[in-house]
Amino acid sequence: MIYPESFEDKIKFTRVRELVKESCMSGLGKEAVDEMSFSTHFDEVSLNLQRTNEFKKVCLEEDNFPTGYFIDVREPLARIRTEGRFMDESELFDLKRSLTTINEICRFFNKKDDEDYPKLKELVAEVAVFPFILDNIDGILNKFGKIKDNASPELARIRREIFNKQNSISRKLSSILKRAKQDGLVDADVTVSIRDGRAVIPVPAANKRKLGGIVQDESATGKTSFIEPAEVVEINNEVRELQYAERREMTRILIEMADVIRPYIDELLESYRFMGTIDFIRAKARFAISINGLLPDYKKQQNFIWKEAVHPLLHLQHKPLNKPVVPLDIELSDPKQRLLLISGPNAGGKSVCLQTVGLLQYMFQCGLLVPMDEGSTMGIFKHIFMDMGDEQSIENDLSTYSSHLFNMKHFLRYSQQQTLILIDEFGTGTEPMLGGAIAESVLEQLNQQKVYGVITTHYTNLKHMASQTEGIENGAMLFDTGRIMPLYKLQIAQPGSSFAFEIARKIGLPENILTSAKEKIGQEHVDYDKNLREIVRDKRYWEQKRNTIRINEKKLADVLERYQLDLQNVKKERKEILDKAKAEAEFLLSKANKEIENTIRTIKETQADKEKTKLARQQLEDFKETAVDKKLKDEQIERKIRQIEEREKRKANRKSNKPDEAAAAAKLRPKASEAPLQVGDNVKLKGQNTPGEILKIQGKEATVAFGSLSTTVKINRLERVSNKAVKRANITNPNASISNVGDKVRERKLTFKPDIDVRGKRTEEAIQLVLNHLDEAVICEASEVKILHGKGNGILRLMIREQLNTLPFVSSFRDEHVQYGGSGITIVEIG
Repeated sequence: MIYPESFEDKIKFTRVRELVKESCMSGLGKEAVDEMSFSTHFDEVSLNLQRTNEFKKVCLEEDNFPTGYFIDVREPLARIRTEGRFMDESELFDLKRSLTTINEICRFFNKKDDEDYPKLKELVAEVAVFPFILDNIDGILNKFGKIKDNASPELARIRREIFNKQNSISRKLSSILKRAKQDGLVDADVTVSIRDGRAVIPVPAANKRKLGGIVQDESATGKTSFIEPAEVVEINNEVRELQYAERREMTRILIEMADVIRPYIDELLESYRFMGTIDFIRAKARFAISINGLLPDYKKQQNFIWKEAVHPLLHLQHKPLNKPVVPLDIELSDPKQRLLLISGPNAGGKSVCLQTVGLLQYMFQCGLLVPMDEGSTMGIFKHIFMDMGDEQSIENDLSTYSSHLFNMKHFLRYSQQQTLILIDEFGTGTEPMLGGAIAESVLEQLNQQKVYGVITTHYTNLKHMASQTEGIENGAMLFDTGRIMPLYKLQIAQPGSSFAFEIARKIGLPENILTSAKEKIGQEHVDYDKNLREIVRDKRYWEQKRNTIRINEKKLADVLERYQLDLQNVKKERKEILDKAKAEAEFLLSKANKEIENTIRTIKETQADKEKTKLARQQLEDFKETAVDKKLKDEQIERKIRQIEEREKRKANRKSNKPDEAAAAAKLRPKASEAPLQVGDNVKLKGQNTPGEILKIQGKEATVAFGSLSTTVKINRLERVSNKAVKRANITNPNASISNVGDKVRERKLTFKPDIDVRGKRTEEAIQLVLNHLDEAVICEASEVKILHGKGNGILRLMIREQLNTLPFVSSFRDEHVQYGGSGITIVEIG
């Protein structure tokens, strides 16, 4: 039950209905919009909402929903119920196209999974499709909606004769026109014309009797006559008769088609009702998208919790101007908080708040999605009563206050626990003391009837009552006292001040008038209003402080969580690296022990034979170089050798006849840790076997000559090699240092790609890949490199560019052109 009758106009739902209707594609859908009404049945409301929400998903996620021909052909279908009536070509063509659209809609939903659009699939489950009718229509109409020549043998014969006759007429007219031009009866540029469906020749009026025939028409000036030559009159008459026969045959074919359709008219009308329903649901979904409407949680009860609810018409009005709408947070969810009494300054948003509540609740129970946060909850009411605006009437002898009292009488008589009441400016329209007392009594009775509602007022006695009465809650529209302007934001659990003196002062009323008014109203009332303002101000201040603290705490928690996660990852990686290094070290140590013991055993067995001792030492030296390549610590090898030497020395002391073996073992002790690389040192690239010589060292980079080829590389990519290893490499392949490196560099230059993609990589991994790529770019003498790192939050881009600033061979870097990637790509110039 809705009260009053003008409820839709008062809450602007009439405008909402018009906007939904604008999204309809047919009169069928518009009729459904006109029939849309407030429902109090939970299951019906739920079904309408779920269908609209599912179609909203269709509009947002599907791009192949059929929307081609939503055509209303119910009137022609109703007409052919009578025997002998038929649909003309255009109507039959509309029937075919609209039935095809219905079939495509059914096919669209039937191809989807049951969980995608369950309520819409239920809707199409009982819809009939008519392939038999479509096949029959296709048999007589072409793709342009005209009856085909072969729709019947008789029609084909008639049209063939018409074609032949017209060709004969054309030939005869061409011949007559040519002869008339030769005789000078007509102008040289004259052509055959058509008048009233008959072919004629334009002739000057002076010569019309010289060309035998019938005058079918004249020009507006009378200077030209249109003559149908006597030779073609008879043929034209035959064509006209054939055209009449063609029309009769077409009518016969259409009547036969109507006879085919007639038995299915009721089922067809049901299918068109389905089309109208689909059009209506689609229009509601499109309107929901335009207002950011959604389906909140809803329950079969009266209470509700709204978060960031927005007046949809204000949203649409402000959207083109990029002007935000202040959202409304309101809660009527507790038996102790059923009636919300809103106070505050004039033009502060009280009436808009009241109208928003009425409009959104009405929209929801009409099956429309509502613009609010997903965490909101809606309820279902049996009645919505509203007292808003001026209902005075000369005819009914009602004043403004009388109309308010009439509405209050209606509310008191029909309100119950399932009623939502909306009252604007409660108690106004009469003497304030009496009006406030009556309003207080009415409010007390409504509270006893357990109704839900939102009421706006300026009366102080009602504010006092709300603060002391269970079931009624105060609310205030906030006001910026510094700028003397409303904030249009609702604050629940506190009364609001009217800010009458502040607004009057801003408008410019003299101060002596304001002082006099304060004296008349009494200091107690002034202090009460002042205290209200101070409470509002202090509460706003501490609310802002609390929000700031909450935001900062959340940021700190996020940072802490991220650091803890990073720390766990670092610990895990560190453990994995240490375990791997330990395993490698143990393996190398065990292998080193075996090599050393084998060397000493060889020396002992050969009785210090110089050649074999030299060979054993060389093998041990080679193994030591391999161990250094794998980062085996010299101290560990040295300690093991020392242990073996001491053991052998003790044996030697016991066997004095073998002093040379102890001396030989002492000579096996490896050199101390290598000093930093210097100019002239023999080195090789890690992972390569070709030796080279350092020519120049600049900071962390060195220029190395590999044979006749010089290149600049990072020092940390080099490792020292012994002179023996250099000699051995030269003996094995004298040209290796030149050919191998040169060939590899030339091959790398041919295959080197200056672009590198590090998107999705971790920061450390991405930076290392970029550095390695830049090293190769330097070796390959590339002048420019592109680094594709993506945009994202810009962190990877920033870290890579900080690293580029530290590289001496990078002359500059910049963003790619916006057309080719912009800030997602960094171009590096190497110079």
